[in-house]
This record gives sequence, structure tokens and C-alpha cells, in this order.
Amino acid sequence: MKLWVGVTDNDWFDVVSHTPGIDEVNFWQPGGGTSFRVLQPGEPFLFKLHSPLNFIVGGGFFAHWMRLPISLAWEAFEVKNGARSFDEMRKLIVKRRGGVTDRYEDFQIGCILLTQPFFFNREDWIQVPRDWHPSIQQGKQYLASEEPGKSLWEKVSALLAALPRYSKPDQRIEESPRFGKETFYRPRLGQGAFRVLVTDAYQRACAITEEHSLPALEAAHIKPFNENGPHTVDNGLLLRSDFHRLFDRGYITVTPDYHIEVSRRLKEEFENGRSYYPFHGNSLSHLPASQQDRPLKELLIWHNENAFKA
Repeated sequence: MKLWVGVTDNDWFDVVSHTPGIDEVNFWQPGGGTSFRVLQPGEPFLFKLHSPLNFIVGGGFFAHWMRLPISLAWEAFEVKNGARSFDEMRKLIVKRRGGVTDRYEDFQIGCILLTQPFFFNREDWIQVPRDWHPSIQQGKQYLASEEPGKSLWEKVSALLAALPRYSKPDQRIEESPRFGKETFYRPRLGQGAFRVLVTDAYQRACAITEEHSLPALEAAHIKPFNENGPHTVDNGLLLRSDFHRLFDRGYITVTPDYHIEVSRRLKEEFENGRSYYPFHGNSLSHLPASQQDRPLKELLIWHNENAFKA
């Protein structure tokens, strides 16, 4: 298992560490030009404050990296971006980017999505390993199986075990690399990460219409979260916002073989629906490339039987 110790903006840390009940954070990259491919989902990302505070003060578990317009990053995560308002977030990023003169430019940023963040009490902050060099600007990778990463992860794990009401990701993924078996954790996604991962899995295209205008697209839960539906990609559909509302209210559903059904009650109750009935009986026009990201049939059956207005 790998660890990443990321150099963390102190103001960002102050906001997220004082947000009650926080379940995910966006560790943004102001430039957004370089993708983050160091960690696998479920591996730990640790927060190291700027010098002279050379301490590891918390962390989270890596879920995904994605490039997003700053406006959509704010919509997905709000205060979990480490800012109390969109204007505050924009000012922080512009200060670090440079070259942005248009105050309305919706520029792209890199988003490192971390779930189940944790924060240590001041007296428990961990001194950075001895091999940490002051010239490091972004972060450094360690292996949990080798020193000094081994000792670092042991210290972090002991502090996690002592944190009240905190539980590490408990669903393990077993991997079989060339040299033995490796175990790491599958992170539990929050609402923001769910939205971003579904958007990425569908390659920013509506599953029904293939609309690509990102501001018009929304991640829909097949089985709602308040009905114990999980924040997982296979419980999601990327839909244009009007189709999302109709899907949530049961006027549209998707069958287990990925065909679209439009309820007759749309016409009966609203004397309209002509924009939607041409889709009735069609197959979904766009699905994730990965089979494991496609909608689970049992969840589609749940929506057919419990939400759809047949």
C-alpha cells in the first residue's frame, strides 16, 4: 500500500477541519494541468501543513481525480472545498494560479477527491519523516511496507483507532500483484464524490440524450440515498436535469435491460410530454465503458417496482 503526504494549504485545512460531520473533501489543484495518479482508490492521502509547521495533521482516503470547472467543483462540494463561499474559493485559487484576469472565467481545476477525512488534535500532530526535504512543493510518496512509511502509517493507524466515532473504510479489496497479495480499503463515497464519479464514468454524456453540456447534467440515484441506496457509481445514471427530475418522480424509468419507459401518467396529469415520449422503448444511448460501473439490474428493478408510475 502506498501513502501520499500532500503539502496542504493551512487556510484550507482550517476550514475543512472545523466543518462538523464532514465526510469528504476536495483537495484541489489550482492549475489542473497535471493529473494525480499516485494512489489507488482507498489508499491514504495525508495532510502536511506548510513550513514551518512541518507536521502531518490528518488525511483521508483517495477516491478519484478529475478536472472540473471551478463552478461545478463548488456545486459538488461547497464548503468541503476548504472555503466558506464560492467567492472565497475563487480568490484562493486565483491567487495561486496567476494569469486570470476575467473575474467570471470558469476555469478548470484539478480535483483530488478524498473520503472519510480525519483530523488530529494539536498534541497528536506527527512530525514529518526525516527524509522530508524543504524543497518539496506538492508532496511525497511512501510505502507502508518500508521505512519510513511503515512507521508513519503505524502512527496514523494508532491515532485513527483512538478517534471517537471514526471508522476506517471497512470493505477490503484484495489485489494480486506480481509479488504477493496486497490489501487496501474501498472508500465510502459522499454525495459530491458520487456526482463526480458518475459524471466521469459516463464521460460527461447524458445516458438518455447524449447531451454533453456539463452544467445541464446531474448524477441521479437509481435507488435514493434516503431509501438506503448507496453512493456508488452502479447506483447512478448521468441525466440531463429535466430527465433527472422526471426519473426521481417516477415518470421515467429504465428497465433491467437498459430500455427507457415513459409513464402514460405524464400525459394524463400534465396534458403534455411530447418531448419525452419519443424516447419510450429506446435503449439507453450512453453507458459507462466499464461493466462494473453500469447500473445494477436489481437497483433498476427496485426503481421499476417502487418509483415508476406505471
